[in-house]
Amino acid sequence: MTDEATFGPDFIRLSVATLCYTSHCMIFWGSSTESIKVFRLQKRIIRIVMGYKRNQSCRELFYKLGILSLPSQYIFNLLIFLNKNKNQFITNLEIHSHNTRQHKNFHQPSVRLAKCQKGVDYLGVKVFNKLPQHLKEEFDNSKKFKQSLKNYLRTKTFYSLKEYFES
Repeated sequence: MTDEATFGPDFIRLSVATLCYTSHCMIFWGSSTESIKVFRLQKRIIRIVMGYKRNQSCRELFYKLGILSLPSQYIFNLLIFLNKNKNQFITNLEIHSHNTRQHKNFHQPSVRLAKCQKGVDYLGVKVFNKLPQHLKEEFDNSKKFKQSLKNYLRTKTFYSLKEYFES
């Protein structure tokens, strides 16, 4: 009997999701160095419950179980925050009087300190500007954007922000 048969996929999904979804403040701690420990714990739980060995990758399990990895959950929460507060951010179209290729992107604020670069405003804009065009086009329809974004992040299963920015 496998661990999956013992626990069932719904139990697994709920357990791992609870670990990551319980904090409503993820947008504030998701970029910290301590979040790596939480992500390792998330992967460890999935491996134990699904009967994987310690050195086996969990990427396909995140997809199979329909769970967002912690970095993907962080990206999701940042973009939902940005979507709910889009009137607080300036687009490039509002800054430039002429139409540019990046006119629908949000204007990236200038910051010097690394601490500010990990802030919600800065990272949220940076993450949004890196989104594929088809997701940016759905940004004004919050419900559709949320579902499309979740599907996109499930299929990609990012293991870090760096991986997201390099994709």
